[in-house]
Amino acid sequence: MKTDIVLAGVGGQGILTIATILGAAALKENLFLKQAEVHGMSQRGGDVQSNLRISSSPIHSDLIPLGGADLIVSLEPMEALRYLPYLKESGWIVTNTQPFVNIDNYPEMEKVEAELARHPHVVAFNMDEVAKEVATARSSNLVLLGAASPFIEMDPEKITEAIAAVFGSKGEKIVESNIAAFREGRVRATEKM
Repeated sequence: MKTDIVLAGVGGQGILTIATILGAAALKENLFLKQAEVHGMSQRGGDVQSNLRISSSPIHSDLIPLGGADLIVSLEPMEALRYLPYLKESGWIVTNTQPFVNIDNYPEMEKVEAELARHPHVVAFNMDEVAKEVATARSSNLVLLGAASPFIEMDPEKITEAIAAVFGSKGEKIVESNIAAFREGRVRATEKM
């Protein structure tokens, strides 16, 4: 088992929380893990990207080579497109369709959607909307994690255990809300595959 994931988004969206949860779940499954982060401007609004490599055998580098990613997982559609050179031909893009317009020259959404549609393996939906329906607006990153989970060879229950561990100090209500967001994201992705 080996899964190379490029996590992408904008500062404040919770991309690094996804990396933390997947890392905790990987450790629960006795898997090897390497992670490299680029925080961009490292404040709200700056781009954030993380390479996350999970494997059943030792991993020698924390960076994913061009054309080596199994998954691009993004909370922002343009950020998903930014990392396309890293995606394998058979790889999947899992992205939120809700843009985070943080620059003056953000492309028209029709162009972004058309570029996404050119790729054969895409799961894209409005994760912000789903998060509001089943949990809270702040849970869109957990919807994204759920949507990506069918493409990651890990037991979903190990991921929910990791969610509980990561958010445990915030109380049971927050844990339950985030697990609900994760599960709904997984259901929506399965429907779109």
